[in-house]
Amino acid sequence: MAFEGLSEKLQHIFSKLTNRGKLTEAEVKAAMREIKLALLEADVNFKVVKSFISDVTEKAVGESVLASLTPGQQVIKIVHGELVKILGERNRGVNFSPDPPTVIMMCGLQGSGKTTMCGKLAKMWGKTGKTAMLAALDIYRPAAVEQLGIVAKNAGAAFFERGAQDPVETAKQAVAEARRKLADVLILDTAGRLHIDAGMMEELKRIDAAVKPHEKLLVVDAMTGQDAVNAASAFNESLDIDGVILTKLDGDTRGGAAISVKAVTGKPIKFAGVGEKLDDIEPFHPERMAGRILGMGDVLTLIEKAEQSFEAGKAAELEKKLRKAEFTLEDFLEQMGQIKKMGGLGDMLSMLPGGSKLSGLKVDDTQMARTEAIIKSMTPEERRKPSIIGGSRKKRIAKGSGTQVQDVNRLLSQFEQMTKMMKSMSGRGKGGMMRLPF
Repeated sequence: MAFEGLSEKLQHIFSKLTNRGKLTEAEVKAAMREIKLALLEADVNFKVVKSFISDVTEKAVGESVLASLTPGQQVIKIVHGELVKILGERNRGVNFSPDPPTVIMMCGLQGSGKTTMCGKLAKMWGKTGKTAMLAALDIYRPAAVEQLGIVAKNAGAAFFERGAQDPVETAKQAVAEARRKLADVLILDTAGRLHIDAGMMEELKRIDAAVKPHEKLLVVDAMTGQDAVNAASAFNESLDIDGVILTKLDGDTRGGAAISVKAVTGKPIKFAGVGEKLDDIEPFHPERMAGRILGMGDVLTLIEKAEQSFEAGKAAELEKKLRKAEFTLEDFLEQMGQIKKMGGLGDMLSMLPGGSKLSGLKVDDTQMARTEAIIKSMTPEERRKPSIIGGSRKKRIAKGSGTQVQDVNRLLSQFEQMTKMMKSMSGRGKGGMMRLPF
């Protein structure tokens, strides 16, 4: 999970602050030094870290904070606010042209996930009723054109290619074809390189001048850390990009690129790739991402995923149960298929406040199948009231599901922790996010 290491370190630092009734200026500054090290270890740009720590410290050592009844919580609130500011303050989507097609020029280095991201955007916008066309402008990488054709088909988008002719001519012809076919969006998949070079940038400038795209989006691999930030800076200097798309935010990444790229380039992060499937794309919301990093959870994204994945009426039902902390094992079994579509149990739990602290969050398909077997081996009453499951019942459930008693214990323990998290967030308003379960 992205930011897992950074999140754990920050929560540990904050727990020491919130455990004290009063804070001194020295204690706050000591915490700031720890936060600085945590950010640097997460590969955040050192200039960004320096500015961030300076701004937070200035506000956190103020008399109104240190003299408050909950100084630790006030410091966390300040850190959250400054982190949101660095990440971009609010979501900035694509500006669609009133005169279709809206032309999107996709740029990036090889291996960043650019071609797949073209399909993800097409499929995402297709769900809103917009028709998309993908145009192949990469004539250098072997099978690049064929790959985009497959991606377009899987995304339900039209596909345009003209073989190995000049990509600039192909781009102009693609615009004309998209207009003729009344496509709402034309996505240009430009060529990438292993490294930034003058030839690549010159071709991109020629395409930019020829078709004047409405949006120039740079796709960068979040797992490459500061290399991603350096690439973003170079592309922005040459092309004046309109935004960034971060891929592989679901991977084992330190998160530095996501935190640094907006501050370094001045350009917003518009979308995030969170998996390999074409559905694995999210609009980038700075406030929600800051909440994930600080262990506050991301209930809004969880609800949105439910709305997209669940059958009619199920999303509202799940939201109600989550907010009232009435979610039972029986409900979980009923919704197992939809939860799998949302990314699995681990992804779901990680979006709850404090969810990153739960043990065993990395739930693969095998574990999901084992979980389903365990729950199916319970009686309806046991699913509704797990507290009645004692030693003999656990043995029966384990035998019926082909698992061990410790597997049953692990599931019940995780479910109990999740229930406590739900209760802790129940009834929160906008200010409730500061009552953290540290």
